[in-house]
Amino acid sequence: MREYSPDLTPQWKRAKAVPEVPADPGLVVEVAGTDFCGAVVACEAGTVTLEDRFRKRRVFPLEPRGFLLEGAVVTLTRPSRAPAAPARTASGSVAVPGARARVARAGRIYVEGRHDAELVERVWGDDLRIEGVVVEYLEGIDDLAAVVAEFAPGPDARLGVLVDHLVPGSKESRIAASVTSPDVLVVGHPYVDVWQAVKPSALGIAAWPRVPRGQDWKTGVCRALGWPEHTGAAWQHILSRVTSYRDLEPTLLGRVEELIDFVTAP
Repeated sequence: MREYSPDLTPQWKRAKAVPEVPADPGLVVEVAGTDFCGAVVACEAGTVTLEDRFRKRRVFPLEPRGFLLEGAVVTLTRPSRAPAAPARTASGSVAVPGARARVARAGRIYVEGRHDAELVERVWGDDLRIEGVVVEYLEGIDDLAAVVAEFAPGPDARLGVLVDHLVPGSKESRIAASVTSPDVLVVGHPYVDVWQAVKPSALGIAAWPRVPRGQDWKTGVCRALGWPEHTGAAWQHILSRVTSYRDLEPTLLGRVEELIDFVTAP
């Protein structure tokens, strides 16, 4: 008969069991002992690859008690089935299924007009809700200095501003230069209007037409492309052809990502 041998290890020295969680694609975890947090994008023998919100990827060993899930210590295990590619948002970020919108931050992103705001929402809407960032439009930036003063930005309430046609020597560049607060970031794209930030290939045209100086640019575009001269309807057509960041020019992509990072920085 086998003799019973009790475990005499003191209770406080015994490692507590922790849940084992499959490293399924899209699962968001924090690496224990670090400040790195990301979504699972791959899991191979003994390692897991995580991608953070800045799309930086790092590989970590699947060590016991090596991760935090919603603040609780867990052990990640290989998924029972081969992982599929994680879902992506329109901006290219890893989608977080079931994620709830964060309470709005004090910080804001201002854009010039309604079309700018609708385009940003179209591509970055999911990211903005998770980060709690509200985008508002100004109907022009002629009074930007007064708008900034009224907003009263600070370290806990940063302000980002996206400006159309921000090129050297332009009226927009002079207005942007008048804002000097360290808690405000003014960036812009070189296009006359945010319409041009949509790649011509997304619309099935060879290029955006040149509009003579003195003409209303949007009306001139409609005329040159043979569209009805109804700029609201034209914009809805353009917006409908934008399905992801791939349909936008890199110049705009980089500036919007820069603003999101600025207003969400700790």
